[in-house]
This record gives sequence, structure tokens and C-alpha cells, in this order.
Amino acid sequence: MESSKRAADVVTFPLSVFETAATKEDLEDWLLSQSPDFIKRMRKARQDDLQGKGKDWGSLKKESILLML
Repeated sequence: MESSKRAADVVTFPLSVFETAATKEDLEDWLLSQSPDFIKRMRKARQDDLQGKGKDWGSLKKESILLML
């Protein structure tokens, strides 16, 4: 296996984060909080929501079900 491929499979955490995480989800949350792209997308989603551009859960659920058919 090439070294660049192996490097993509390795995730590093600060020891303090690893020691205080109670679940795998806590580690995933920390990783997302370190992602500039994720933060940018969440800020955009929040702005859209505040401007009334979001969709309610019922509409999204209905669209999702229709896509499955």
C-alpha cells in the first residue's frame, strides 16, 4: 500500500480530546468542529434559516420518501 493512501486512513486527536471523549460520536463531533469547510457550511445553513430560506422537517421527510419511490 502506498504511503499517501495509508496517511489518509490515519486520524490524530490531541490526547486530552481522546481521554475526555465518552463516545465515538464525541470524537466525530470534535473532528467536525476542526473542519473549516464544515463550519462554513453550518454558518451558511444558519444564515439561510434566519432568513427563512430553510425547509421544515415535514417537507424534507416528504421529499425524502418521494425520492425513495
